[in-house]
Formats: sequence, structure tokens, C-alpha cells
Amino acid sequence: MDQEFSTRVSQAGDQVTVWVAGEVDMATADLMYKAATPEGVRELTLDLTGVTFFDSAGIHALIRLTGRYPEAMTVLPSHAVRRVLDIAGLGDQGWLSRP
Repeated sequence: MDQEFSTRVSQAGDQVTVWVAGEVDMATADLMYKAATPEGVRELTLDLTGVTFFDSAGIHALIRLTGRYPEAMTVLPSHAVRRVLDIAGLGDQGWLSRP
């Protein structure tokens, strides 16, 4: 049974941390993006360690986030996210945390 999509947001000053769980797909990728882009934020930590499924809509949301946070974004991937990003040729991006 797949876990339902959820986000949890913690903002401190100009930094936001977003924890995402469940499936990131066409129905939920924009919700992840919106959670990660509150007003007045300049730095993002996106914790995807609870993500069980990740598709091209999730990749598109990540690419949009790199435009919003060009030098101040860190993504912590789950195994599923890491696999998709590796297959897409994005596994060596500077914003992607190593295991």
C-alpha cells in the first residue's frame, strides 16, 4: 500500500525546510513546489527521504526550484528519488545530497 502524499514545512527567517512523503507525481508535484516556495525565503532544504514514488512531474518541480534557489538548495533523496534522478542524468547535481 502506497503512502499518501504529505508535506511538512518549517520556516526560520529566510530558510525553509520541507519534508515530503508519499508519491510525487502529476497530481502532487505542484503541491510540493508551492510548499517549498513561501514568501521571503532564500534557502531551501527539501527532504525527500519519505518519498516512495517520483516521476517526471517531480523532476520538473525540482528544476523549477533550482531556478528559485540557484545557489541555496539542498535535496535529500530517498532511494526511489535517487534512482529516478540518476536515470534522468541528474544524479551529479550540486544540490543533490550524497548518501
